[in-house]
Amino acid sequence: MTRLPVVSGREAVRAFAKIGYREDRQTSSHIILRHQDPPHRRLTVPDHKELARGTLRSLIREAGLTVEEFVALL
Repeated sequence: MTRLPVVSGREAVRAFAKIGYREDRQTSSHIILRHQDPPHRRLTVPDHKELARGTLRSLIREAGLTVEEFVALL
């Protein structure tokens, strides 16, 4: 199993953009991403300098990726 890297919220947004997520809006310190294809899934990414590993793992799981696939997108 690949160890999760320490990434910022913006780095995570760029990685998710590569698989079809686009920035829908930003509310305070959270960026809401929306997938372009149906069913238009949403991800809420905290805009922090460093995302907690549990938060990042949860976002990866919600996007339907594995840790290895996410690391390849970075």
